[in-house]
Order: sequence, then structure tokens, then C-alpha cells
Amino acid sequence: MRLSRHYVIQLLLGTATLLLASILVFLYIKSSTDQTSRYTESRDLIRQMQQLNAQWDSEVLKARIALTHNYDPLVTPLTQITRIWEELRQHESYHAPKDLPGWQASLDAGQAAIQDKARLVDQFKSHNAVLRNSLAFLPTAENDIQAAFTRLDDEQRLPLQSVATDTYDLLLSSMEFAQVASDDRAAEILLGLNLLAVNKERLPADFHLPVEILSNHVALILREQPLVNTLLERIAAVPVAERLDELTTHLNQDQQAADLIDQKYHNYLLVFSTLLVALLLYLAIRLLRSFTVINRVNRALHTANASLEQRVEKRTRQLRDAQSELLDSARQAGMAEIATNVLHNVGNVLNSVNISADLVARKLRTSKALGLGKAMQLINEHPDDLGTYLREDEKGKLLPGYLNQLVEAIAVEQQGLTDELAQLSKSVDHIKDIVSTQQSYAGVSSVLEPLQVSALMDDALRMNSGALNRHHVTVVKEYADVPQIMADKHRLLLIMVNLISNAKYAMSNLTDRPRQITLSIQTVEDNILQISVKDEGEGIPAENMTRIFTHGFTTRKEGHGFGLHSCALAAIEMNGRLTAYSDGPGKGALFTLQIPLNDAAGPA
Repeated sequence: MRLSRHYVIQLLLGTATLLLASILVFLYIKSSTDQTSRYTESRDLIRQMQQLNAQWDSEVLKARIALTHNYDPLVTPLTQITRIWEELRQHESYHAPKDLPGWQASLDAGQAAIQDKARLVDQFKSHNAVLRNSLAFLPTAENDIQAAFTRLDDEQRLPLQSVATDTYDLLLSSMEFAQVASDDRAAEILLGLNLLAVNKERLPADFHLPVEILSNHVALILREQPLVNTLLERIAAVPVAERLDELTTHLNQDQQAADLIDQKYHNYLLVFSTLLVALLLYLAIRLLRSFTVINRVNRALHTANASLEQRVEKRTRQLRDAQSELLDSARQAGMAEIATNVLHNVGNVLNSVNISADLVARKLRTSKALGLGKAMQLINEHPDDLGTYLREDEKGKLLPGYLNQLVEAIAVEQQGLTDELAQLSKSVDHIKDIVSTQQSYAGVSSVLEPLQVSALMDDALRMNSGALNRHHVTVVKEYADVPQIMADKHRLLLIMVNLISNAKYAMSNLTDRPRQITLSIQTVEDNILQISVKDEGEGIPAENMTRIFTHGFTTRKEGHGFGLHSCALAAIEMNGRLTAYSDGPGKGALFTLQIPLNDAAGPA
């Protein structure tokens, strides 16, 4: 009851430890998200767009005051802002905005503002280009008019001197209007244009074209300058920066909320870490106490088993020497798997040897022959009146009957001892047979010799007989009449022993049906020897079929993962192949070895 309670406590502590560890892993994953860097990346994108927007405004102003005549800088910021905007939309799935509708609304408003500003900038470019062209041409038009005046003589020039002055004043007014547009200056320019149109009729014909060109450019400046100024005001009024600031505000709010959640998970992580450390310390203390108890029990067991070990060592010294010799031979021949099975069988038979020896010793200690000594003692006490003692004494009368019974009991006892010694002799002979069988296959590998495949299969069965009998495995033999072959015993026996051993292990947990192995030997296609081992065990999952022969692959806790791999290599060395088939878990498995009859020994 106490032991059961101890196991329950251990189970509960282990479960609590696993639960705390799982919670810690969950909290660590939740608290180690990369949200902060993602918010930082999004803010960096917004900051880049703000810089590009400011650069865009700067380029618009430069174009306005004619510092640059190249309009490409007005296009580049829009292209970069569009690219960054798409990248920002992709970041939406990274940081999962808390106020998703508000975030979407700000994104849509910002994109609309950028599109509106781009449309206004396009209009500004066309109007400003026309305006700048006219402003640039005004001095040329004025020079043409003044050049025409210089070609006149003094008599012709004097009456027209006021026209030249008005033309120059109109030029200056237009240039001033381009810098500061006002209604007064616009009215002044219109007045000058009307006066110039009236004076044009007084001028010679050579003046008409230059004056008309000047008038057209001044009129165009008068029309385009207010439009350009209006577009500049509208461009400046587009709230791109405000929309970007709104997005930054959203990100800051979301990051603050995410930081609060991360802080909460960190606090939880600290609490559960403290609990786990406390639990681990408690488990460590219990473990140290358990080690102390185990050491004390081990010392007691060691003392109790000292004498028994000495007796077992004395009785099995010769068998250990044989096992050592068998292991050395197995290593030299490379038959590790065969040696392991042989040693298992030797161990099984050795158990029966120990039982028989103990039984003989127990019978000798309690032998009926001890009663013969007591009877002789009574006879020796009456050396002179033995006949009278046997005829008249009550004990003496019983002595002949007791001797007869004693003789019968000793005869029965001797027969039992004889039978037990015969069984002991059979067990020793069985061990000798196992060892001899192993030693007969301990030769050099790749040595060709004539083989009877069925006899070789029986040898493999004998090497596995102890394990097969212990697990109550029924063996069904389906041996066809196959010819004797020239082959390598070592390789072929290695494959057979491994396949039979694997079949036995595959049925070790089988409880709902008989444990049966079917061994088949036959020839196919007239020149191929086929050896099959079929079991009714746990079967092979489909995902393991391609890995079943891979080095190191095993599904058993105590498995090493090189048995089937070495079998596959041995089959290849004999120019054959080893295959496996299973209908799935719980439906058994079939391993088939096929080797050519003509070159089963392997490549030359």
C-alpha cells in the first residue's frame, strides 16, 4: 500500500512538472514575439514616406521658383511612396492592429490624400511649365521690340518713346505679378495690355508681330499664375502628413497594448518559473533520498547474494569460458547477431541446470538414507541379544518393517535423483549442441561450400529455440524440395537468424491471436532461391516501409538498428535482394530473400 502510494505521488509530481514546463514553453513563445521590431519597421516606413512627402513639397517649390526645370524629381517621390505604401499594407498582417477598422480607414484616407496630391502635382507641372516658358520668353520679346525702336531715326522714335516705356513697364509688371500675384497688379497688367493694343496701331508694321507675341505671353502669365498659385495652395492643403501621423498614432497605441500583453506574459512566466524551480528542488531532494534508500537496499542485497554468487560462479565457470570463447569466435566472424541469440539460449538452458542442481542438493539434504543410520544405532545397542530384541521388544519388532520401508523410499529417491541427473545431463548436452552449432559457423566469411538450405534454416531455428519456446511461438515449415547450393554460410545464416528473431519480437505483445511464424523455402523462375519468413505480429506502417532497411532505424527500445541493414547488405553481396511487405499495423509482415542459384555466394 505504501509502495502504491509512493508511485501515485511520483506520478502526480511528474505530471505537475510536465504541466509547468508546458506552460512555461507556451508563455515563452507568447512573450518572445517580434512585435516590437515589426512596429518599428512599420514606423520606419511611415517616416520614409514623411521624408519623401517633404521632399516632394520641396521639389514643387523649386519648380515654382524655377530653380529646376526638370520635373523628374516630382515623379520619383510618388513612385517611392507608392512602393512603400504597398509594403506598409503587407505589414498589416504582422502587427494585427487592435482597431482594425480605424487602421483601415486611416490607410484608405492616406492613400486617397496621396492620390489627390499626385493629381494636383500633375496639374501643377503642366500649368507651371507653360508659365515658366512665358516668363522665360518675356525678356526676349521685349528685346525684339527695343531692337525695332533702335532701327528708327530720331524723328520717328520721338513720338513712340512713350510706347517703348509702356512696353517695358508691362514687362516689369508681369515679372512682379509672377512673384506676387494680386488683383491690383492684374488690373494694372490688363490696363497695360489694352494700352499696348491701342498703341500697336500707331506703330510701324515691323512692330506688330513682336508686340503681339509680348501681349500673348503677358496674357498667358496673367491667366496661368493664379492657377499655379491656387494649385500650390491646394497641394499644400492636402493632409498627407496628417494621415501619416494618424497611422503613426495607431501604431503607437497598438504597440503600447502589445507591450502590456507582453509584460503580463513575462509576469506569468516569472511566477510559473518560480513554481517550477521550487518543484524541481523538491524533486531533487526526493531523488537524493531515494538514492540513499536504493543504496541501502543494494548493499543488503549484495550481502544476501554474496554466497549465492559464489555458488553460481563455481557451477558456471566452465560455461562462462565456453561463452567467452563463443563471443570471441562470433566477433572474429562478424556474427554478432547470431552470437547474441546463442547466448540467450545458453542462458535459458543454464536456468534449468541451476534448478536441477538445487533440486538434487535439496533431496540429498533430506534423504531417507539418514533413517538407516538411526536403525543401525538401535541394532548396535543390542549386539548380544539382537534376536530377542527383534522378537520381543516393541521397537525391535518395528525395526524390520521400517528397514523394508526405508529400502523402498531410498529406491524411489535414487530413481528421482537419477531422473534429475539425466535431465541435468540433457541440459548440459543441449548447451554443448548450441555452442557446437555456433562454432561450426565461426569460419572465415565469403567461403563457398555446399549447403542444404532447409538444414541451415533448422540451425537458425535452433539458435532461436529458447526465445521461441519462451514466447510460445508456433513455427510452420513450408519447405519445398530445393537443390543443394554453393553459398556462404555466414551471410545466409545471418539473414535467417535475424529474420526469425525479428518475427519473434514483432509478436511479443500479441494477445488476441496465436503467435505463429511461417518459414518458406522454394525456387521461383527455375533459377532463383526464395526464402520467406512471415509473422502474424504488429505489422509495418506505410511510412516505415522505405526506412526498414536503413542503418540505425529501429522501432524497439532495446534495438540497435543494424540487424536488417546488415541482412540487406549480405543479400546484395550474394547478388540477391531482401524485401519487406506488410498490409499495415496489426496485420503482420513478410520478409523475402531472393538469391540466384548459380551465384549465391556473391560477386567474384
